[in-house]
Amino acid sequence: MKKLRIAQVAPLWFPVPPLKYGGTERIISFLTEGLVLKGHDVTLFASEDSKTKAKLVSLVHEGIIEQGLKWDDYWFNLFNHSFAFEKADQFDVIHCHWHIIGAFFEKFVKSPVLFTMHNILKPDDKRLEIFKYYKDNLNLVFISESEKRNFGIETKNSFVIYNGIDTSLFKLNLNPKDHFVYIARICKAKGTREAIEIAKKAKVKLLLAGQIQPQHQEYFDKEIKPELNSDIKYVGELSQTELSSFYGQAKGCLYPINWEEPFGLIMVESMACGTPVIVFNRGSASEVVENGKTGFVVNNIDEAVEAIKNIDDIKREDCRKRVEEKFSVKRMIEDYEKAYEKILKR
Repeated sequence: MKKLRIAQVAPLWFPVPPLKYGGTERIISFLTEGLVLKGHDVTLFASEDSKTKAKLVSLVHEGIIEQGLKWDDYWFNLFNHSFAFEKADQFDVIHCHWHIIGAFFEKFVKSPVLFTMHNILKPDDKRLEIFKYYKDNLNLVFISESEKRNFGIETKNSFVIYNGIDTSLFKLNLNPKDHFVYIARICKAKGTREAIEIAKKAKVKLLLAGQIQPQHQEYFDKEIKPELNSDIKYVGELSQTELSSFYGQAKGCLYPINWEEPFGLIMVESMACGTPVIVFNRGSASEVVENGKTGFVVNNIDEAVEAIKNIDDIKREDCRKRVEEKFSVKRMIEDYEKAYEKILKR
């Protein structure tokens, strides 16, 4: 396809890529850098502490969470989107990565706008009324088939594009140790407590990792901290450079989610290291993990315990192969190029 002028509008919570927590920002980074390598003229609207080969436009010096702002403070993200759309005539495509904010400006510009839905909205979320108002103009990317089904609103154009990772950052480990891992935001939705219960019932060692956000501190203090001991340890929040070793040394990754996970980057990162995933059958789980081949998609704690007994049946090479075939950066970039081309023709 022809080389395009593309605006990537990131949320300002964390830098792109993030130093630690920030799956959305990590995907934006993979996409941005990949598009630059393919010769596109890319401008990234993100915080100034971001690192990119694209043109970087920043309205804030660092991610706004680091500045002490809260998740419900939308002002700087509104400012970021407004600033990007002021320059709309400089771009062939504007690609927004945070909810529907860009739709408020879309009708005032000629450049087509693409939105990636990195986070699912529940059926009772009042913001869905806004999506319904703009639905005839929206070009949406869903990051799984399940997310698209759960969205429930027909829009002008919709695509399903799975997230992709840079597999060179994750090393295949064919000789793991005897423990299991859990890594995610420490909270009820991500099933931290359930991971501990599974490990205790199966009598296996478990390493927990992930960010504790202020609103989930009480959950950690009451539900998680009392369970920590020599067999169940919390190692804190990990950086990108620590992830490969963390995943690769484990016999398996426990991911007993309690919500309709729209994608689950953790599952892909784990499999890239050869580490099979045991995941509750919610959201995209069955699309990402091939049951019985790259892990086990289960329905409850008892099934997860049984899966642990069968973890050695999984070939770690098959886990890596699935990521390389379905969840690579190369495939993701090609799919986004096709989406850009389609909305430009429309």
